[in-house]
Amino acid sequence: MSLSFATPMKRITLISLLMISATVVSAQIPAGSSARSIPNDVEKSDAQVGEVISRADDHFRKGKLNLEDNKREQARDEFDKAVDSILESGLDVRASQRLQTFYLELVEKIYREEVPLGRTPVQSNISDLVAQNNSVVIPKSDPPQIGFREQKFEPSPLDDLSKLVLTPEEQNVSDADVLALEQAKQNVNFGFTINPLIQQYINYYQGRGRGTMESGLKRSGQFMKMARQIFKEEGVPVDITWLGQVESAWRAKAVSWASASGLWQFVPGTGRQFGLKQTAWIDERNSYEQATRASAKYLKSLATRYNGNWELAMAAYNTGAGNVDRAIARAGTANFWAIYPYIYQETRNYVPNILATILIAKNPEKYGFKGIRPDAPMGYDVVQVSNSTSLQLVAEATDTSVDFVRSLNPELRRDVTPRGEAYNVRVPAGKGKQFYAILKRVPAERRDSARVISVAPGEDLQAVANRTGVSVSQLQAMNGGVDLKATTKLVVPNSGVRLTSWRRAKPAATDQPAAPALSKVRARKGDTISRIAAAHNLDANEVARLNGVTPEAELRAGQEIRLPLTAAAPSRRR
Repeated sequence: MSLSFATPMKRITLISLLMISATVVSAQIPAGSSARSIPNDVEKSDAQVGEVISRADDHFRKGKLNLEDNKREQARDEFDKAVDSILESGLDVRASQRLQTFYLELVEKIYREEVPLGRTPVQSNISDLVAQNNSVVIPKSDPPQIGFREQKFEPSPLDDLSKLVLTPEEQNVSDADVLALEQAKQNVNFGFTINPLIQQYINYYQGRGRGTMESGLKRSGQFMKMARQIFKEEGVPVDITWLGQVESAWRAKAVSWASASGLWQFVPGTGRQFGLKQTAWIDERNSYEQATRASAKYLKSLATRYNGNWELAMAAYNTGAGNVDRAIARAGTANFWAIYPYIYQETRNYVPNILATILIAKNPEKYGFKGIRPDAPMGYDVVQVSNSTSLQLVAEATDTSVDFVRSLNPELRRDVTPRGEAYNVRVPAGKGKQFYAILKRVPAERRDSARVISVAPGEDLQAVANRTGVSVSQLQAMNGGVDLKATTKLVVPNSGVRLTSWRRAKPAATDQPAAPALSKVRARKGDTISRIAAAHNLDANEVARLNGVTPEAELRAGQEIRLPLTAAAPSRRR
């Protein structure tokens, strides 16, 4: 069954964000505009709100009837129309308590219709048994969990952007500043109109927004090569890829108050319109390549709608083409700065913010951002699995953690790939062949539950059977033809297995080459793998894999981090 809307974690984030007082702030009207006497917000009345609620409720009822008749595609379409009728209504949802409450309840009802509360309990993990010095230590088992692990989501930066008010100091723009913008504009590969507001946002990023800009410039390195290539293929100016920084701060799990999600912040209906699958297993709005291509296609279609005007295309990307069309009708001309008074505060902030970000990114040192080193491009291998495969199996087969595998596959809603269909799973760079070799030994119907254990040098199948509780015949059946002298891993069934880690005494020195040497450092408060890797001239993805954590996860002060002694070049596998 398809999931069109937020998981519980999304809904918690959504509700908490919406419950914060959403004060509508004064707009920064462009210099010289005659719009200073025009109200900041689109006028609304109780009658208009009532009409919008009535239309949305009608679509919801139709969707529910279709769902009861097992017409799932029609139901999903009506549910999307219910939400879109609010978001495209021309009304600011957060400015009307009545409409805001209805919207939250609508999203909740749709979620409950498409994802019933009753879920089959997932078998809890078997406690690991650690055998050392002929003694067995049995760790306490965690209480069984009901349902599947929820992915973690982060608030979208757009929610803060909608409430941003520039200070008098940030609004201080000289004629020389505007002239400098005109010159800098020549280095951007699409046309736009210079306005003092762009410099005002540059001023913001040079001051209190510096941390946001620095973080974005660093994180952009993970995705920019991929994004620029896809945008170029779709006929979108590659400089517009910086829209991703404003949309999500380059975080694939960003979610906004309106249930927009992913690097490029698609709402469910628009995501499906541009080919992004959303099911109980997967939400491609949170993917890397698929969502990036959908974003480029969407932007291209909007630019075509507005005769190549990329400012209007970006505005429509944020607020919807219907709202931009109405603003154009009121302004009497298709020009962003002319429609400025007739659009929401978020969109007023959005377009000049992107233009400011592009200008800074094109020449960061000119604007005071010196020594910013972008993260290495994400490196991974891709292996197609034909049926439901657990991320635990992927992690164990590739010597990494489930958290790291999740970070490589953010579109997965569960810790398992979709059941009954092929899926291209991303694995740590350089581990594709190793994973595929192990995967071939696991029957397709067992890939969602099988586990992988390490084999100590010199162990035979009987020794492995003794410490795992799996019979020799089972081990032979699941690892047919495997030479224990040539492998360090065996596949075992999950059910009833005593998974063990057996430490032998160190063998006598041999002529075999030593394993790659490692060094260790201790993290300081606020450190991430990316920051430590950059300081030691190492590939962040390799260091993250080595430590089983994601590159941007904040580390504990004093946490021990392993580093390879020789610098690893960033992986170019894709």
